Amino acid sequence: MVIQLTAPPVNEYDLEHLVGRVFFKAIDLLGGLHKLAEYRTLTWLPSLARASFAIVLREEYLKTEEEIAEIVGLTRNTVRNILRADPNAALFKIEHMEELTKEEKKELRVHTAGGIAKLAYKLVKEGQESQTILEFCRELSAKAVQVCEAPWAYLVLKNIKGLKYPVENPEPLKEKLASITIKGLPASEVVEGLAYPIKNPAQLLHEIKEYLQMKDV
Repeated sequence: MVIQLTAPPVNEYDLEHLVGRVFFKAIDLLGGLHKLAEYRTLTWLPSLARASFAIVLREEYLKTEEEIAEIVGLTRNTVRNILRADPNAALFKIEHMEELTKEEKKELRVHTAGGIAKLAYKLVKEGQESQTILEFCRELSAKAVQVCEAPWAYLVLKNIKGLKYPVENPEPLKEKLASITIKGLPASEVVEGLAYPIKNPAQLLHEIKEYLQMKDV
């Protein structure tokens, strides 16, 4: 029996949301905007954006090369090169950025853009969001919880600036939260009782709330 896969309809909001997450993760993989500015490679950003669109359209919506080319505004051959790109080769190039010639730094080749976007897509789907986005969410959340009835949440968000996700064990949190208490409990004690890994600030607050409820604090 032949099983035929049906492509889901493209939801513009969901598409742009996921592409944005992949795009920012790709920038993270390249060392962040500061590193790109240092290398004078900010011209890479349009290539990364188009590659991110191509990968998401293929993986999430099963679009053909022709359809992707029409949507993104690329040639079919360019789309094919993006989709066939090797993430390992792209990762090697990222790791050896310092060794690239001046001309190589100026130009991001299609294969490299596609490989970086593929790797970024894989990591995002595994729950490893862009650090840039997570920090932005942390800042917004910190401002929001200032007016709620959970002052500990504001203190936690304020003190975890720069925390790398996913958090696999309590040690990074112990270091960041060493100086605070959470509803009368040392933060170091609280974080020992959380479920790991923790993928983002929202999950961290949720885990702490669950722990406090369990302790009936």
